[in-house]
Amino acid sequence: MIVPATTLFQSLLVFAASATCVWIAGARLAYLADALADRFKLAKSLVGLLLLSLATSLPEVATTLGAAVQQARDLVLNNLFGGIALQTAILAMSDFWARGPITNYPRKANHALEATLLVLLLSVALVVTSLGQTFVIAGVGLGSVAIAVIYCGAIWLLRRYDDSSDWVPVDLPDPDPLAFPAPTGLSAAGNAALIWQAVAACLAILVFGLLLVVFAQRIADQTGLGTGFIGVTLLAAATSLPELTTSIAAVRIGAYTMAISNIFGSNLIMLVLVFPADILFRAGPILQDTSRTVSLALGFGLVVTAIYLTGLIVRRKPRWGEFGMDSILVLMTFLGSLAAYYFAR
Repeated sequence: MIVPATTLFQSLLVFAASATCVWIAGARLAYLADALADRFKLAKSLVGLLLLSLATSLPEVATTLGAAVQQARDLVLNNLFGGIALQTAILAMSDFWARGPITNYPRKANHALEATLLVLLLSVALVVTSLGQTFVIAGVGLGSVAIAVIYCGAIWLLRRYDDSSDWVPVDLPDPDPLAFPAPTGLSAAGNAALIWQAVAACLAILVFGLLLVVFAQRIADQTGLGTGFIGVTLLAAATSLPELTTSIAAVRIGAYTMAISNIFGSNLIMLVLVFPADILFRAGPILQDTSRTVSLALGFGLVVTAIYLTGLIVRRKPRWGEFGMDSILVLMTFLGSLAAYYFAR
Protein backbone atom coordinates (compact mmCIF):
# COMPACT_ATOMS: atom_id res chain seq x y z
CA MET A 1 0.00 0.00 0.00
CA ILE A 2 1.35 3.42 -0.96
CA VAL A 3 1.44 5.89 1.95
CA PRO A 4 0.97 9.69 1.80
CA ALA A 5 3.82 11.68 0.29
CA THR A 6 4.42 13.57 3.57
CA THR A 7 5.20 10.38 5.51
CA LEU A 8 7.50 9.17 2.76
CA PHE A 9 9.27 12.55 2.71
CA GLN A 10 9.89 12.33 6.47
CA SER A 11 11.41 8.88 6.08
CA LEU A 12 13.63 10.12 3.24
CA LEU A 13 14.70 13.11 5.37
CA VAL A 14 15.77 10.93 8.31
CA PHE A 15 17.48 8.55 5.88
CA ALA A 16 19.47 11.44 4.36
CA ALA A 17 20.44 12.84 7.79
CA SER A 18 21.65 9.42 8.97
CA ALA A 19 23.59 8.98 5.72
CA THR A 20 25.35 12.31 6.34
CA CYS A 21 26.39 11.24 9.84
CA VAL A 22 27.68 7.90 8.55
CA TRP A 23 29.63 9.72 5.83
CA ILE A 24 31.36 12.02 8.33
CA ALA A 25 32.14 9.17 10.77
CA GLY A 26 33.40 6.91 7.97
CA ALA A 27 35.75 9.53 6.57
CA ARG A 28 37.12 10.23 10.04
CA LEU A 29 37.63 6.51 10.64
CA ALA A 30 39.67 6.19 7.44
CA TYR A 31 41.98 9.01 8.57
CA LEU A 32 42.30 7.44 12.02
CA ALA A 33 43.03 3.98 10.59
CA ASP A 34 45.75 5.46 8.38
CA ALA A 35 47.28 7.29 11.36
CA LEU A 36 47.15 4.17 13.56
CA ALA A 37 48.78 2.07 10.84
CA ASP A 38 51.67 4.54 10.66
CA ARG A 39 51.89 4.86 14.45
CA PHE A 40 52.05 1.10 15.13
CA LYS A 41 54.02 0.19 11.96
CA LEU A 42 51.21 -1.96 10.56
CA ALA A 43 50.70 -2.80 6.89
CA LYS A 44 47.82 -0.70 5.57
CA SER A 45 46.46 -3.63 3.61
CA LEU A 46 46.21 -5.58 6.88
CA VAL A 47 44.53 -2.65 8.65
CA GLY A 48 42.04 -2.41 5.80
CA LEU A 49 41.36 -6.15 5.78
CA LEU A 50 40.92 -6.69 9.53
CA LEU A 51 40.13 -3.34 11.19
CA LEU A 52 38.49 -1.06 8.65
CA SER A 53 36.42 -3.76 6.94
CA LEU A 54 35.08 -5.02 10.28
CA ALA A 55 34.23 -1.52 11.51
CA THR A 56 32.43 -0.55 8.30
CA SER A 57 30.56 -3.88 8.31
CA LEU A 58 28.93 -3.24 11.70
CA PRO A 59 25.59 -2.16 10.14
CA GLU A 60 25.56 -5.34 8.03
CA VAL A 61 26.25 -7.44 11.13
CA ALA A 62 23.42 -5.87 13.13
CA THR A 63 20.99 -5.89 10.19
CA THR A 64 21.73 -9.47 9.22
CA LEU A 65 21.39 -10.87 12.72
CA GLY A 66 18.25 -8.82 13.39
CA ALA A 67 16.60 -9.97 10.16
CA ALA A 68 17.60 -13.58 10.92
CA VAL A 69 15.94 -13.39 14.33
CA GLN A 70 12.80 -12.14 12.56
CA GLN A 71 13.07 -15.16 10.22
CA ALA A 72 13.33 -12.88 7.16
CA ARG A 73 15.40 -15.15 4.90
CA ASP A 74 15.16 -13.05 1.71
CA LEU A 75 16.06 -9.83 3.50
CA VAL A 76 19.14 -11.44 5.08
CA LEU A 77 20.52 -13.01 1.92
CA ASN A 78 19.64 -10.21 -0.51
CA ASN A 79 21.20 -7.65 1.81
CA LEU A 80 24.39 -9.65 2.25
CA PHE A 81 24.96 -10.91 -1.27
CA GLY A 82 23.54 -7.83 -2.98
CA GLY A 83 26.06 -5.68 -1.13
CA ILE A 84 29.05 -7.50 -2.67
CA ALA A 85 28.66 -6.12 -6.20
CA LEU A 86 27.70 -2.74 -4.76
CA GLN A 87 30.78 -2.48 -2.55
CA THR A 88 33.02 -3.53 -5.44
CA ALA A 89 31.41 -0.77 -7.50
CA ILE A 90 32.32 1.59 -4.66
CA LEU A 91 35.96 0.66 -5.18
CA ALA A 92 35.52 1.39 -8.89
CA MET A 93 34.13 4.85 -8.09
CA SER A 94 37.19 5.50 -5.95
CA ASP A 95 39.24 5.54 -9.17
CA PHE A 96 37.95 9.08 -9.70
CA TRP A 97 40.06 10.27 -6.76
CA ALA A 98 43.12 8.14 -7.58
CA ARG A 99 45.89 9.18 -9.93
CA GLY A 100 45.42 6.39 -12.43
CA PRO A 101 43.73 2.98 -12.07
CA ILE A 102 43.62 2.01 -8.41
CA THR A 103 44.56 -1.61 -9.18
CA ASN A 104 47.99 -0.42 -10.43
CA TYR A 105 49.14 0.54 -6.94
CA PRO A 106 49.40 -2.69 -4.88
CA ARG A 107 53.02 -3.81 -4.54
CA LYS A 108 52.33 -7.31 -3.22
CA ALA A 109 50.14 -10.18 -4.32
CA ASN A 110 48.00 -10.22 -1.18
CA HIS A 111 45.24 -8.18 -2.84
CA ALA A 112 45.06 -10.63 -5.73
CA LEU A 113 44.96 -13.40 -3.12
CA GLU A 114 42.09 -11.62 -1.32
CA ALA A 115 40.15 -11.49 -4.60
CA THR A 116 40.92 -15.15 -5.35
CA LEU A 117 39.69 -16.30 -1.94
CA LEU A 118 36.59 -14.14 -2.34
CA VAL A 119 35.89 -15.86 -5.68
CA LEU A 120 36.27 -19.21 -3.90
CA LEU A 121 33.76 -18.29 -1.17
CA LEU A 122 31.29 -16.84 -3.66
CA SER A 123 31.51 -20.01 -5.75
CA VAL A 124 30.89 -22.21 -2.72
CA ALA A 125 27.88 -20.11 -1.72
CA LEU A 126 26.48 -20.28 -5.27
CA VAL A 127 26.89 -24.07 -5.38
CA VAL A 128 25.21 -24.45 -1.98
CA THR A 129 22.24 -22.26 -2.94
CA SER A 130 21.86 -24.14 -6.24
CA LEU A 131 21.93 -27.59 -4.64
CA GLY A 132 20.08 -26.74 -1.45
CA GLN A 133 21.24 -27.69 2.03
CA THR A 134 20.87 -31.46 2.07
CA PHE A 135 22.92 -32.02 5.22
CA VAL A 136 21.84 -30.22 8.38
CA ILE A 137 23.56 -30.16 11.77
CA ALA A 138 21.44 -28.84 14.69
CA GLY A 139 19.34 -26.83 12.27
CA VAL A 140 22.40 -25.29 10.56
CA GLY A 141 23.20 -26.23 6.98
CA LEU A 142 26.53 -27.84 6.20
CA GLY A 143 27.08 -25.26 3.47
CA SER A 144 27.00 -22.41 6.01
CA VAL A 145 29.51 -24.29 8.16
CA ALA A 146 31.77 -24.82 5.13
CA ILE A 147 31.67 -21.08 4.31
CA ALA A 148 32.67 -20.21 7.90
CA VAL A 149 35.54 -22.73 7.88
CA ILE A 150 36.83 -21.50 4.51
CA TYR A 151 36.63 -17.90 5.73
CA CYS A 152 38.75 -18.69 8.79
CA GLY A 153 41.28 -20.44 6.57
CA ALA A 154 41.30 -17.46 4.19
CA ILE A 155 42.03 -14.97 6.97
CA TRP A 156 44.81 -17.21 8.31
CA LEU A 157 46.34 -17.49 4.84
CA LEU A 158 46.11 -13.76 4.18
CA ARG A 159 47.69 -12.93 7.54
CA ARG A 160 50.49 -15.43 6.93
CA TYR A 161 51.04 -14.20 3.38
CA ASP A 162 51.04 -10.49 4.27
CA ASP A 163 54.79 -10.32 4.90
CA SER A 164 55.68 -12.38 1.83
CA SER A 165 57.71 -10.75 -0.96
CA ASP A 166 57.83 -13.55 -3.52
CA TRP A 167 55.75 -11.58 -6.04
CA VAL A 168 56.86 -8.06 -6.86
CA PRO A 169 55.39 -5.99 -9.73
CA VAL A 170 57.49 -3.58 -11.79
CA ASP A 171 56.76 -0.21 -13.40
CA LEU A 172 54.80 1.04 -10.39
CA PRO A 173 53.04 4.45 -10.19
CA ASP A 174 53.88 7.08 -7.60
CA PRO A 175 52.89 5.52 -4.24
CA ASP A 176 52.16 8.72 -2.35
CA PRO A 177 50.02 11.17 -4.33
CA LEU A 178 48.64 13.17 -1.39
CA ALA A 179 46.48 15.79 -3.06
CA PHE A 180 44.16 15.64 -0.03
CA PRO A 181 46.32 15.11 3.08
CA ALA A 182 44.82 13.71 6.26
CA PRO A 183 43.91 16.18 9.04
CA THR A 184 47.12 17.54 10.54
CA GLY A 185 45.86 17.29 14.10
CA LEU A 186 46.11 13.51 14.06
CA SER A 187 49.91 13.55 14.04
CA ALA A 188 49.95 15.43 17.35
CA ALA A 189 47.34 13.22 19.06
CA GLY A 190 48.44 10.48 21.44
CA ASN A 191 47.83 6.79 20.84
CA ALA A 192 44.99 6.63 23.38
CA ALA A 193 43.25 9.62 21.80
CA LEU A 194 43.46 8.04 18.33
CA ILE A 195 42.05 4.76 19.61
CA TRP A 196 39.17 6.43 21.48
CA GLN A 197 38.33 8.52 18.42
CA ALA A 198 38.30 5.35 16.31
CA VAL A 199 35.96 3.65 18.80
CA ALA A 200 33.64 6.68 18.74
CA ALA A 201 33.61 6.65 14.93
CA CYS A 202 32.76 2.93 14.95
CA LEU A 203 29.86 3.52 17.35
CA ALA A 204 28.57 6.38 15.19
CA ILE A 205 28.71 4.14 12.11
CA LEU A 206 26.82 1.41 13.97
CA VAL A 207 24.08 3.67 15.39
CA PHE A 208 23.43 5.78 12.31
CA GLY A 209 23.99 2.78 10.03
CA LEU A 210 21.18 0.97 11.84
CA LEU A 211 18.96 4.03 11.42
CA LEU A 212 19.69 3.86 7.70
CA VAL A 213 18.60 0.24 7.68
CA VAL A 214 15.39 0.89 9.63
CA PHE A 215 14.34 3.72 7.33
CA ALA A 216 15.38 1.84 4.20
CA GLN A 217 12.96 -0.91 5.23
CA ARG A 218 10.31 1.71 6.03
CA ILE A 219 10.77 3.35 2.63
CA ALA A 220 10.41 -0.09 1.04
CA ASP A 221 7.05 -0.57 2.78
CA GLN A 222 5.88 2.95 2.03
CA THR A 223 6.67 2.74 -1.68
CA GLY A 224 5.23 -0.75 -2.09
CA LEU A 225 8.44 -2.26 -3.51
CA GLY A 226 9.29 -5.87 -2.65
CA THR A 227 11.84 -6.86 0.02
CA GLY A 228 13.88 -8.81 -2.53
CA PHE A 229 14.43 -5.79 -4.78
CA ILE A 230 14.89 -3.43 -1.83
CA GLY A 231 17.32 -5.87 -0.18
CA VAL A 232 19.73 -5.87 -3.12
CA THR A 233 19.39 -2.14 -3.86
CA LEU A 234 18.36 0.41 -1.22
CA LEU A 235 19.09 -1.71 1.87
CA ALA A 236 22.42 -2.91 0.48
CA ALA A 237 23.29 0.69 -0.40
CA ALA A 238 22.39 1.86 3.11
CA THR A 239 24.59 -0.71 4.82
CA SER A 240 27.41 -0.15 2.30
CA LEU A 241 27.61 3.61 2.87
CA PRO A 242 30.40 3.26 5.50
CA GLU A 243 32.51 1.38 2.93
CA LEU A 244 31.88 4.17 0.41
CA THR A 245 33.00 7.01 2.63
CA THR A 246 36.02 5.18 4.12
CA SER A 247 37.21 4.00 0.70
CA ILE A 248 36.98 7.45 -0.86
CA ALA A 249 38.70 9.03 2.14
CA ALA A 250 41.47 6.41 2.03
CA VAL A 251 42.08 6.97 -1.69
CA ARG A 252 42.13 10.75 -1.25
CA ILE A 253 45.03 10.46 1.21
CA GLY A 254 46.89 7.92 -0.94
CA ALA A 255 46.10 4.82 1.18
CA TYR A 256 45.18 2.75 -1.89
CA THR A 257 46.02 -0.66 -0.47
CA MET A 258 43.89 0.05 2.60
CA ALA A 259 40.94 1.01 0.39
CA ILE A 260 41.20 -2.18 -1.69
CA SER A 261 41.56 -4.43 1.36
CA ASN A 262 38.67 -2.61 3.04
CA ILE A 263 36.30 -3.57 0.20
CA PHE A 264 37.54 -7.13 -0.28
CA GLY A 265 37.60 -7.68 3.49
CA SER A 266 34.05 -6.34 3.84
CA ASN A 267 32.87 -8.67 1.07
CA LEU A 268 34.45 -11.64 2.84
CA ILE A 269 32.64 -10.64 6.03
CA MET A 270 29.35 -10.40 4.11
CA LEU A 271 29.75 -14.06 3.17
CA VAL A 272 30.77 -15.40 6.58
CA LEU A 273 27.78 -13.66 8.19
CA VAL A 274 25.68 -16.41 6.59
CA PHE A 275 26.87 -18.76 9.35
CA PRO A 276 25.58 -16.81 12.43
CA ALA A 277 22.46 -15.91 10.46
CA ASP A 278 21.84 -19.62 9.82
CA ILE A 279 22.15 -20.30 13.56
CA LEU A 280 19.51 -17.67 14.36
CA PHE A 281 17.23 -18.65 11.49
CA ARG A 282 15.20 -21.54 12.93
CA ALA A 283 12.88 -22.26 9.98
CA GLY A 284 15.53 -24.51 8.39
CA PRO A 285 18.86 -23.96 6.62
CA ILE A 286 18.98 -20.33 5.49
CA LEU A 287 20.60 -21.15 2.13
CA GLN A 288 17.77 -23.50 1.16
CA ASP A 289 14.89 -22.49 -1.13
CA THR A 290 16.43 -19.11 -1.91
CA SER A 291 14.99 -16.61 -4.38
CA ARG A 292 16.31 -15.85 -7.87
CA THR A 293 17.80 -12.57 -6.71
CA VAL A 294 20.11 -14.42 -4.30
CA SER A 295 21.68 -16.47 -7.10
CA LEU A 296 21.88 -13.39 -9.30
CA ALA A 297 23.62 -11.43 -6.54
CA LEU A 298 26.21 -14.18 -6.06
CA GLY A 299 26.76 -14.39 -9.81
CA PHE A 300 27.30 -10.65 -10.18
CA GLY A 301 29.59 -10.72 -7.15
CA LEU A 302 31.70 -13.33 -8.94
CA VAL A 303 31.84 -11.25 -12.12
CA VAL A 304 32.97 -7.98 -10.51
CA THR A 305 35.52 -9.72 -8.28
CA ALA A 306 36.97 -11.62 -11.26
CA ILE A 307 37.26 -8.34 -13.20
CA TYR A 308 39.27 -6.74 -10.42
CA LEU A 309 41.39 -9.86 -9.99
CA THR A 310 42.31 -9.52 -13.66
CA GLY A 311 43.05 -5.82 -13.13
CA LEU A 312 45.37 -6.58 -10.21
CA ILE A 313 47.35 -9.05 -12.33
CA VAL A 314 47.44 -7.02 -15.59
CA ARG A 315 49.43 -3.94 -14.66
CA ARG A 316 49.16 -2.17 -18.03
CA LYS A 317 45.53 -1.86 -19.06
CA PRO A 318 43.41 0.49 -21.15
CA ARG A 319 42.05 3.51 -19.34
CA TRP A 320 39.49 6.22 -19.87
CA GLY A 321 40.69 9.40 -18.22
CA GLU A 322 41.62 8.47 -14.67
CA PHE A 323 39.48 5.32 -14.74
CA GLY A 324 41.01 1.94 -15.46
CA MET A 325 39.14 -0.36 -17.83
CA ASP A 326 38.57 -2.79 -14.94
CA SER A 327 36.75 -0.11 -12.93
CA ILE A 328 34.64 0.87 -15.94
CA LEU A 329 33.64 -2.78 -16.49
CA VAL A 330 32.77 -3.17 -12.79
CA LEU A 331 30.52 -0.09 -12.87
CA MET A 332 28.81 -1.31 -16.06
CA THR A 333 28.27 -4.74 -14.50
CA PHE A 334 26.80 -3.21 -11.37
CA LEU A 335 24.36 -1.09 -13.38
CA GLY A 336 23.40 -4.19 -15.32
CA SER A 337 22.80 -6.04 -12.06
CA LEU A 338 20.26 -3.42 -10.95
CA ALA A 339 18.23 -4.04 -14.10
CA ALA A 340 18.47 -7.81 -13.56
CA TYR A 341 17.30 -7.49 -9.94
CA TYR A 342 14.33 -5.38 -11.01
CA PHE A 343 13.12 -7.89 -13.60
CA ALA A 344 13.75 -10.87 -11.29
CA ARG A 345 11.99 -9.33 -8.26
